[in-house]
Amino acid sequence: MDPGVGMVRAGGGYAQPWTRDATINSWNATSLLAPALAANTLWAVVEKDAAGKLMVQQDSQQWDQVIWTVGAWHHYLVTGDRDFLQRAYDVVTNTLALREQAAVFGRDARYGLFTGPSFFNDGVSGFPAPTADGDESRGSESTSYPDVVSAMYLSTNALYYAAYVRAAEMAEALGRPADGHRAKAAAIKQAINQHFWNPRTGSYNYELTADGRPGPYQEGTGLAFTLLFGIADAAQAGSLISNAQRMPRGMPDTYPHWARYSSVEPGRHNAIVWPLVQGLWAKGLAGHGDVEGFATETRLLAELVRDSGGFWEIYDGNTGAVEGGYQGATSVLKRRWESQPDQTWSATAFIDMMHTGLFGMTFDGRGLTFAPSLPSGWGDVTLSGVRYRDAVLTVTLRGTGNVIRSFHLDGISSTKYGVPASLHGHHTIEIALDS
Repeated sequence: MDPGVGMVRAGGGYAQPWTRDATINSWNATSLLAPALAANTLWAVVEKDAAGKLMVQQDSQQWDQVIWTVGAWHHYLVTGDRDFLQRAYDVVTNTLALREQAAVFGRDARYGLFTGPSFFNDGVSGFPAPTADGDESRGSESTSYPDVVSAMYLSTNALYYAAYVRAAEMAEALGRPADGHRAKAAAIKQAINQHFWNPRTGSYNYELTADGRPGPYQEGTGLAFTLLFGIADAAQAGSLISNAQRMPRGMPDTYPHWARYSSVEPGRHNAIVWPLVQGLWAKGLAGHGDVEGFATETRLLAELVRDSGGFWEIYDGNTGAVEGGYQGATSVLKRRWESQPDQTWSATAFIDMMHTGLFGMTFDGRGLTFAPSLPSGWGDVTLSGVRYRDAVLTVTLRGTGNVIRSFHLDGISSTKYGVPASLHGHHTIEIALDS
């Protein structure tokens, strides 16, 4: 990390670098908008072990640290920085090896899944009883509850699947041995679909306890990840999108309210809206052709920001008021938490709704492609000054829908719907769409 470059903080109330925030912010926007800042932010959550090996920081919240792999690979695809990729692959392989061997937050061989809390839900309010006891008697930290630590969750295992896929792609780009990454990814994908898919609800369960009890609840990021990473096939994707439970002001973190919470006192990580979740869900919807659903989630976040005067950490899912939620179910322990201001992954979630959702920007080793989703009534839109590697792009969308009728690069028609990674200089792109 270069202290002269700085880093993207998690938010107004968080000075320290968090692995998941650093990754999400880079993935959502920073790698494209400020590549040096994104790289520095990613390196800010990397450390060396006693032997000098690089790995993702080993803090108290290690269960989802493999998300760093997703952000690192995306950063390379956006920037083409091979020096970054070389170092990042060492971080990834060392971190994955550590998690595979770990006694805590490691792999449960009975199910082929990784244990530990769900993605960003470090608070016990994100977990139903009896996995978390009804009185939350061990405090607010989810890792204080043995049954949460030993359970398996949809979002975390989706991240492990993505991490192994990205690790394989890194190895192939570098011409290095892939160490069986794709086989491991395939095994986790199969285990997710075997143990989490629920034919009765037409969606994925949230939880699988160590003794094999399914938790037929909904997790917003988990569902989004199954769409984004290709864990859900076409039929499953259509089903879970149709059956997803939304709240009036957006896609909730987990749902429904646990018995110890309510609409009056929502849990901090329960039936409540985090813009982070909205952004991932909207991106997944756009990628699966649900233009109307994407438009709704984007509008809801825009309204939350407009009405609250900024990008806050959490909002009430029913009223849209800034709301930090509750943790601690007994009258002695229960308290209302703060929703922090200037939360960066809330802001980058909205930026990503524009880049990945509206304009359908997708990066791979060959270049940048576009698969836009332009909702009805939004009018023609233009994105100017997009710096992609050595090119600067101005992109205009006309029409409505997500079917490309024509694609012009500098006035010349093309059927490739994108630009190569080798492009230099200033260029214009015009995309005409139809429903």
